[in-house]
Amino acid sequence: MSVLRSALRPLARTIATRAYATEARSRVVDGFVGAVGNTPLIRLNKVSEETGANILAKAEFMSPGGSIKDRAALYLVKDAEERGQLRAGGTVVEGTAGNTGIGLAHVCRARGYKCVIYMPDTQSQEKIDLLRMLGADVRPVPAVAFDNEMNYNHQARRYAESLDNAVWTNQFDNTANRNAHIVSTGPEIWEQTGGKLDAFVCATGTGGTLAGITRYLVEKSEGRVESYLADPPGSVLYNLVENGKLAREGNGSITEGIGQGRVTENLKPDLELLSGAVYVPDAESIKMIYRLLDEEGLYVGASSALNVWAATEVARKKGKGSTVVTVIADGAYRYQARLFSRVWLESKNLIQYIPEHLQKYIVLP
Repeated sequence: MSVLRSALRPLARTIATRAYATEARSRVVDGFVGAVGNTPLIRLNKVSEETGANILAKAEFMSPGGSIKDRAALYLVKDAEERGQLRAGGTVVEGTAGNTGIGLAHVCRARGYKCVIYMPDTQSQEKIDLLRMLGADVRPVPAVAFDNEMNYNHQARRYAESLDNAVWTNQFDNTANRNAHIVSTGPEIWEQTGGKLDAFVCATGTGGTLAGITRYLVEKSEGRVESYLADPPGSVLYNLVENGKLAREGNGSITEGIGQGRVTENLKPDLELLSGAVYVPDAESIKMIYRLLDEEGLYVGASSALNVWAATEVARKKGKGSTVVTVIADGAYRYQARLFSRVWLESKNLIQYIPEHLQKYIVLP
């Protein structure tokens, strides 16, 4: 028998080596676009222990462009190509608060397109600088309401219409955005949890992430999985979901790219599938930014922290033993000049909400 085992060892090693090689080959992807998606699902240990639930976060900061908007950017461009709206050497134009523009700039570099980004001049300098480093033509414009013709989205549309071989990707109302999450993010979450989740919750700006994931999970589970909107101050969506009226709750927020003053075409088809909404004050978002850094080693932006806090509220509602999934949309690198600046935090009257033992992370003046 020992002789047989000895003879079989080389064969076993060969089989193991071939299995590893096959697995390694499966990790090779086709350029930037091939690396979009398939992000890990992270258990957030401390908040899970506090609530007695399993709070899981989709680590979209690990996408190649650094945010969940890589998914929308890729599908918006692919949709334009498939429709014949964009040909070799063409121009992609978008109005964006930042992350979709960054995703588009990456995709455009990878596919050989020019990229023009209109954005509100209230966005962080880190985002603007990064867009320009990626070769995008960035055009900051005054932040005005959507019903104003000088809104950054309308300016982007008009510019694209003035060019030949150009497309305004229209992330807010182009449902290719929503479809990205129906065919990728939603199925990934289902597979990673083995279908054993009770609720999903996240914030929304364009509506694509929330709507697409909600549609997939609710349908796949035959209505068992609930979905909730997380909403910052200044948005109308919390009141719409909870009270049936478009009315702003609170004033403006420190969060960027989320909250809304209208129902987008991406959100509209799936609004009725939502089980409720969670209103998240800025004080809770800023505190969670510092908690996640200290307790989990995760360096996240304000919208991601808002998502996690909302997930804890949903977990308490669903009860101990429940599993709630949310999204870490991006990292804090694009906002650090604000979120970790003592002067900025004091100017927003937020420093008081950061526990004393966490204020050691406020390292910028």
